[in-house]
Amino acid sequence: MQKPDTIDAVAQMLGDQGYVCGRALATVVFLALKLGRPLFLEGEAGVGKTEIAKALAAGLNRRLIRLQCYEGLDASSAVYEWNFPAQMIAIRTAEASGEADRGALQRELFGPDFLVERPLLEAMRPDENGAPVLLIDELDRTDEPFEAFLLEALSDFQVTIPELGTIKAPEPPIVILTSNRTREVHDALKRRCLYHWVDYPDFDREVEILHARAPEAAEALSREVVAFVQALRTEDLFKKPGVAETIDWANCLLALDVISLSPEVISDTLGAILKYQDDIQRLQNNELKQLLNESKTALDQ
Repeated sequence: MQKPDTIDAVAQMLGDQGYVCGRALATVVFLALKLGRPLFLEGEAGVGKTEIAKALAAGLNRRLIRLQCYEGLDASSAVYEWNFPAQMIAIRTAEASGEADRGALQRELFGPDFLVERPLLEAMRPDENGAPVLLIDELDRTDEPFEAFLLEALSDFQVTIPELGTIKAPEPPIVILTSNRTREVHDALKRRCLYHWVDYPDFDREVEILHARAPEAAEALSREVVAFVQALRTEDLFKKPGVAETIDWANCLLALDVISLSPEVISDTLGAILKYQDDIQRLQNNELKQLLNESKTALDQ
């Protein structure tokens, strides 16, 4: 599929995949596609940063390649590694057959047949459907040396394997980087990218998101759920619930055939929206009742 040629077309394409976004986000996605620039998305966990990449890949009919970041991730783990067990088997087989030509064997062992491609190298390969969407997820979990490597890789869209040479992408991948901002990412990397802060949606947009992702939920219940979650976000919590938790909670309520919120129902299902025991303990029955009353009052206004 061709890339959308207007901002409205981007919003429509994402919407067709169940991702409801505002004008500002649709604009920066359009510019990233138009200019071939990586898109750096920051925001709290659960606000939909990863889902943007998934919706973009589905909407464009492109392959989604995900590099999940973690502490200690290095260049070799992100680019390639050699299939060591298979190499050992090939060596032993050659030795047993008595046909071991050291030069030929070495060329074979460090050739394409024994190469295990990791996400960055996969994203450099040609694809008949067009350049893939490369999601570099939770970049803030990595260390600064990996950031420096990534800066170079995203600059030239090429990687070097000493045994095979330099591999350059025939068409740069569509790159989405996300960060939960547990630490600051280096300015040099950010300057390579277009930037957008993905915030919690306002009430109307979150209701619209819930309609798209949990369409079985009745209008009244959806509004009650969103109003209560948004009231929760004003509390002093260790981890505020994101849009992902709103959707999960609505699906839990649907599974229980709930038609309206009550303090008892909220207490029983609080683990769907709060993930830390300290947060759950803070919200005792009286506080839950007060929050529910406040959220319903806000709905009536």
